Amino acid sequence: MFEVYRELGCGFLEPVYQEALERELQARGVPFESQKELAIAYKGLPLRQTYRADLICYDSIIVELKAAKEVTNEHRAQLHNYLKATGLRLGLLANLGHYPGATVERIVR
Repeated sequence: MFEVYRELGCGFLEPVYQEALERELQARGVPFESQKELAIAYKGLPLRQTYRADLICYDSIIVELKAAKEVTNEHRAQLHNYLKATGLRLGLLANLGHYPGATVERIVR
């Protein structure tokens, strides 16, 4: 993520950072799926609504990308909810819109 930020800087929208990060992960041999649709259950029953993850790396890590001035508690809560709903335990909240540098928060459920 930091390499993407070094190359592009801040000011782009999330889809630009996502595409660049996908290229970087691919070049480094990191297995990932982009925009993977994940089922969500409520009280053990599947919902029609789904969650589309920005990136899932190694089949177990949600990477949620932001291009915001700063990460807020709402962003953190969003990732916590995604982890809970999907049953995954680890998420990275990456903000590439922050100046003077990108930030990455590790969130564990």
